[in-house]
Amino acid sequence: MPAESSSDLFSQDRLEQRLVELETRLAFQEHAVNELSEALADARAESGRNAALLMNLLSDLRKLRGDLYADAADEPPPPHY
Repeated sequence: MPAESSSDLFSQDRLEQRLVELETRLAFQEHAVNELSEALADARAESGRNAALLMNLLSDLRKLRGDLYADAADEPPPPHY
């Protein structure tokens, strides 16, 4: 079995170094993806809460308008009249 030459060892060291670098990058990207996923989940939850709040506010506004202007004749004319 022939002994490994110094260029083969150098090449193997470079490959190992490259592999470590790629594994480090992958770990960083996985971490970033997890953080983005959590942020997206939080944003979706907040959006759902905001949508529910808006629906409640619109419902309350419709109710108030109905109470204030039960008859269309009681509604004041538009400002341009």
